[in-house]
This record gives sequence, structure tokens and C-alpha cells, in this order.
Amino acid sequence: MHTVAVLALDQVIPFDLSAPIDTFGWARLPDGREAYRIRVCSVTEEVSAGPFAVRAPYGLEALAEADTIILPGVADPTVPLPPGVAEAVRAAAANGTRIASVCVGAFVFAATGLLDGLRATTHWIAARDLAQMYPAVTVDPNVLYVDNGQFLTSAGAAASIDMCLHMIRKDHGSAVAAHAARMSVVPLEREGGQAQFIIHTRPPVPAGAALEPLLDWLEENAERELSLEDIAAHADMSTRTLNRRFREQTGTTPLQWLHRARVRRAQYLLETTAYPVERIASQAGFGSPTAFRERFKRVVGTSPYAYRRAFQGVDGAGTGSAAAVSAS
Repeated sequence: MHTVAVLALDQVIPFDLSAPIDTFGWARLPDGREAYRIRVCSVTEEVSAGPFAVRAPYGLEALAEADTIILPGVADPTVPLPPGVAEAVRAAAANGTRIASVCVGAFVFAATGLLDGLRATTHWIAARDLAQMYPAVTVDPNVLYVDNGQFLTSAGAAASIDMCLHMIRKDHGSAVAAHAARMSVVPLEREGGQAQFIIHTRPPVPAGAALEPLLDWLEENAERELSLEDIAAHADMSTRTLNRRFREQTGTTPLQWLHRARVRRAQYLLETTAYPVERIASQAGFGSPTAFRERFKRVVGTSPYAYRRAFQGVDGAGTGSAAAVSAS
């Protein structure tokens, strides 16, 4: 039987710990037998999991006997690893053991050095910190999980379910994975990536910055057809000066900033109304529904319809019909 060892370090995040245990636990072979043996292991017999404690029946030696090792996140992912953890994980990797991290467990994984030179992901809110702490790792914040073959990383904790189902399908086929998905009450494959969950807030600028009034004006007039020349004229600057100051204060260009503002408005409308895509495209300032769909998918990583379905449901906000929703 395939053995999965889940490493519970002190201050382990409860959902990170339980999600893979439950997902692998639901997997059944065609004859009804359990597909995985699951072992929770740790450095010490008992570790904190925030509001409760976890007693791990196995020590680090269980990593050497596992076919798959799962690395959940901890409350402070920047703390150094306990003695012996990195060595035990690296030794298992050298023997061909599959290793996967959950959410900010990617920090635990990266601390072993095994992710150096590889693409990886983590929760989008921690992606920048991971990239800064481990520059040898290529961090992709837009995906639900990354499969490098022997090494896998997942985004936020719920994305670990997607990753575990992916591993189950690789181990035992689609039928076994589909059963585990049904028992977990999740789709076998989710549309879109992590990008759809990222909050695209207004890019920050220092309070009182020279461009602050212009940014407010752009936010209020995002639905208008504005060219670079229009924006420069309102700011009483040349286009060259406008571009330079925008770069200095926002790190982007005026038109890129405007596109993001329009996407933020479209997200709000998709979440709170049942307007068809044509109306949202117009109210958000896009020239056509086609341009809207292309820009939205480029920024958010999924279609307007899939975004609405994920964040509102097919009946909209109660202000429109399912037919209006389906038009997006």
C-alpha cells in the first residue's frame, strides 16, 4: 500500500494538515480497499495547531518509509526548521520519495533546498515573500499547484485538494480520483487558477503624492474611452512626463493602471449583479465584450462567467435571472 507521511511541525495550520489526510483517505481502489496508508509524523510527540494540540504517532523516521511526503504550512513560515527536518526530507528525496507542500508549506519545502531551480507556488498573499527569501525558486502565484514530477507545491490550503486529486489520478487513474473528488464534494478539476482569488487592489501610492488626484479621476472615469493623450491633458502634462511620473509613483503605465481599474470594476459587477457581459463590458469601460473577455482572462486567469459562478452563483445577486448570468 502506498504510504503518505504528513509532517506536522509546531504551529501547523490545521486545514493544511487535515485536507490531504482527508483527500487521500477518501481514495478507494476498484475492489473497495483503501488506496493509501496515512501517517502523521513530527519532531516531537505533540505539536500545537493553534486552538488545539496534535499528538503525532510517528517521528521523522516515518519519512524514510513513505512513498509520498506532505509538508503542511505553519503559522510563521519564516521560522527556521527544527533540527533534523531538512536532512530527513532531503534523504527521502534522494531515495525517490514524492514530496508535496500545502500552501505556505512551500517555505518548509524551499528551506530544504530541494526547490532550487524549480518552479513552485504558494498562497498568493505569501508569494512575494517566498520569492524574496528563496530567490533560486521560480515562484508562480497564478496557479493552483505545480507538478515538477517528484516535487509538487500547492497554493492556498484548498488548492491542496486539487493537488492531492491530481496525485491520486496519477497513482490510480481517473476513476479512483473522481470517487475521491465526489466524496470530498469538489470537482476533479477546477476551472482557472489561483489568479481568480487574488484581490487586485488599487496599486498603492504615497498619501499626498502628486498623482493621487489623477488616480482618483481615472477610477471615477474608468468607463470612458480614454487615450494616453486624454489622461495627459487632464493632468496638464505631456505624455512623456506623465509616463515617467506614473512609473516613478505606481510602478506601471497610465494605460496599464486604467486596465486594472476596469478589471476591478468588472469583478465587482460580476460579484454583485446579474448584468449580462455586454453591459458589464460597457460599464467597466471596455470597448467590446470580446476585448473585455480577453483582458479579464489575462488578468484574472479565468473567464467572466467562470468568475461569476465561483464568486456569486448562477442566480446572481437576486437582482436578475439565470438567463442574464448565462449570457456572460
